[in-house]
Amino acid sequence: MSIRLNRLSRRDALGVLGGVSAVLASRCSSDSPTSPTTQNSTPTTTTTPPSGNSITCAVSPNETVGPFPSLSDFVRSDVRENKPGLPLTLTITVVNTSSACAPVAGAVVDIWQCDGDGNYSQYGSERTLTYLRGLQTTAANGRVTFVTIYPGWYQSRATHIHVEVTLGGRSAKVTQIAFPEDITARVYRTGVYASSGQNPTTNARDMVFSDGVTDELVTITGGDTTSGYTASFQVGIAL
Repeated sequence: MSIRLNRLSRRDALGVLGGVSAVLASRCSSDSPTSPTTQNSTPTTTTTPPSGNSITCAVSPNETVGPFPSLSDFVRSDVRENKPGLPLTLTITVVNTSSACAPVAGAVVDIWQCDGDGNYSQYGSERTLTYLRGLQTTAANGRVTFVTIYPGWYQSRATHIHVEVTLGGRSAKVTQIAFPEDITARVYRTGVYASSGQNPTTNARDMVFSDGVTDELVTITGGDTTSGYTASFQVGIAL
């Protein structure tokens, strides 16, 4: 519990000082038990028709934080730390559903996910590592953009990314991002994913997404299994 309170306290400061994230990043790294490595450059992608559900003005479902939340805060846009995998450029927009989905500025958005082999950093044999975790503060348009990799999978869970939005030092939303199964199947035939094969757990059979993914499905806006994908996701909160 004490670890969680400390994380929220730092995130409150990030919301106030979002414009100086580079300075905060260095401070967070010095407070952390491990520091993230140098990041890769942003990938380029080709254009393909969007895949995923149309964005509606709806409150995002509340989901479990899961067993692997971040133990340290890393302010950064590129979370890969040279982890192999298909590049994924993910733009997350936080909106206020009580105000016609107006963008929410100053919200701290934290993401975490598994790698291509289904492993999480900071836990188990990966305890000293920090890959595929990061947070940023939304600008006036309510957006943040992360450069990550297409997530792998592990037993009993559909392919997903975790998201937490913090406002004013409190957790305003914990949700998860689901992925279109047709694109996921294509990705899992390639590169580092091929050795693990296809994910046997579909969105419909997943313990989190079994009630539907209407408001949790990422929209793939471009790319392919060679260059990587670009995607967008909306988090709706009622303020």
